[in-house]
Amino acid sequence: MLLFTPKKRLSVLVHILGWLMLCIVLLLLSPLSWRMGEMTLPVQFWWKQVFLVSLLISIFYTNQSLVVPTVLLRGKNYLYLMIVILGAVFFYGIIIYFEQFTSYAEKMHQVFNPDKPFDPNRPRWIYGDIFQLMLYMVSIGLSTSLALVQKWQKDETLRRELDRQRINTELSYLKAQINPHFFFNTLNNIYALTNLDVKKAQEALLKLSRMMRYVLYENQKNETLLTKEVKFIEDYIELMKMRMTEKVKLKIEIESPKEELVIAPMLLLPFLENCFKHGVSSQQESEIKIKLEVMGDTVFFETRNHIFPVNPDSPEAHENGIGLTNTQRRLSLIYPEKHRLKFGKDEAKQEYWVNLTINLS
Repeated sequence: MLLFTPKKRLSVLVHILGWLMLCIVLLLLSPLSWRMGEMTLPVQFWWKQVFLVSLLISIFYTNQSLVVPTVLLRGKNYLYLMIVILGAVFFYGIIIYFEQFTSYAEKMHQVFNPDKPFDPNRPRWIYGDIFQLMLYMVSIGLSTSLALVQKWQKDETLRRELDRQRINTELSYLKAQINPHFFFNTLNNIYALTNLDVKKAQEALLKLSRMMRYVLYENQKNETLLTKEVKFIEDYIELMKMRMTEKVKLKIEIESPKEELVIAPMLLLPFLENCFKHGVSSQQESEIKIKLEVMGDTVFFETRNHIFPVNPDSPEAHENGIGLTNTQRRLSLIYPEKHRLKFGKDEAKQEYWVNLTINLS
């Protein structure tokens, strides 16, 4: 079991490199920039530099992991500001105590002013104190920013996970609605066929059983091969042909897709159901056009059918069109920014048309 994920290891590496850079600036570049000639800095100077870096590291991680989460992120802004100010006082005081404990000022005076006596009551070097307080504020600022970014990332991850769970739940609900909707229409067609041709009804049941196998196994998945979906569509069209008369003309253009393309299962079925539900008449001639074309990773699907009123005595007349509504919702959830759906009525030709483009990449 790995102790750190690759993302965690990268974060640790960035922290280490950041502190190494600070150490190089404080311990090496800053002292080396001084013109000292043959003079050597006392060991107390290096002790202070190491102590200062250790103190800044402690302040950084205490603020990031403790103070910000428990105070600032809980809305206690004034308390946090007070803690930062008191922290600055503590930081400044402990540096003074350390310098006094190690005789830092006296040793540095002996190096830079060896000809003058040391005065313990002389004023402190104000620029050095300002620089150290600036380091404190930088440590507080960076650690606060890091804590806020981590909180934002955590909230964003949680939000995405909740969105993913919500979408999965909604898709499951939509698919659960589509299944009975599909079987209701198909069984209704077979029932009508039993009054006309029992043999054809038996053949239709065999085809339906194969389609049920697809629904039971493939529709439980989030995606299936486009070739399987196309085969399902072809079976459905063949099933619909069995109940049609010569008055219905079918123009089917279905291109065999590439094997590796995948699509959400039963996504195109409601559009086909709509064609055969509204585009077939037992008394008038009608035409249904179904076209599926694949170019690269893009699927172009088109249907056209005449518009005939549904028999008011048919159970279909009491439906509220959940198939198409659910399909629109599924498209928006599964293929956001990757699909284009247009549909409408051509009043002049009394046709209903659907154009769907999906990028499956």
